[in-house]
Amino acid sequence: MSTSSPDRRIDRVSGTALPLRGNNIDTDRIIPARYLKAITFEGLGEHVFEDDRASMPDHPFENPAYAGASILVVNENFGSGSSREHAPQALKRWGIGACVGESFSEIFLGNATTIGLPCATADAGGVERLMAATEQDPRTRMILSVAGRHVEAAGQTVPVRIPDAVREALLTGQWDATALLLDDFEAVRAVSGRLPYVTGF
Repeated sequence: MSTSSPDRRIDRVSGTALPLRGNNIDTDRIIPARYLKAITFEGLGEHVFEDDRASMPDHPFENPAYAGASILVVNENFGSGSSREHAPQALKRWGIGACVGESFSEIFLGNATTIGLPCATADAGGVERLMAATEQDPRTRMILSVAGRHVEAAGQTVPVRIPDAVREALLTGQWDATALLLDDFEAVRAVSGRLPYVTGF
């Protein structure tokens, strides 16, 4: 089995950012429950925060100044609530390539990691500086370094935390479990061929 997948390694994520203020933003708000019936995740991006955007015309995801943003900056306990994997899928399909916040729901963090969406935490002061910078100028470029454990923006560097296991999975490409199996599918076939509940013998 492969121990490193260079083509899938994730270290630096760069681009403009989208600040989303508020604590305890749950998965029901990120992607409404009516979209959980979808057979695939295709098209979920256009429905991210759909109900919030409809009720709040000034919602950041509705603001054209943040169109094309790659990094989402959030506050405490982002992604709480139900365990739906559709939430990080919707964000990634909207165009988000990384999240930086004060804290993330453990299940949301796990679901995000399995699709290669890095989530890094920073203290409240650091998050506030990042939000303020991009609110002042939505064109502000941010760079998240998974290896360096920091975010650079507007001439400042904010330290971030990423669990060691998550960091290693991102840096080696091992976050993509399905691709790892396909990389060495003959070994998978050999093992399955020895399992009585697969072979029937």
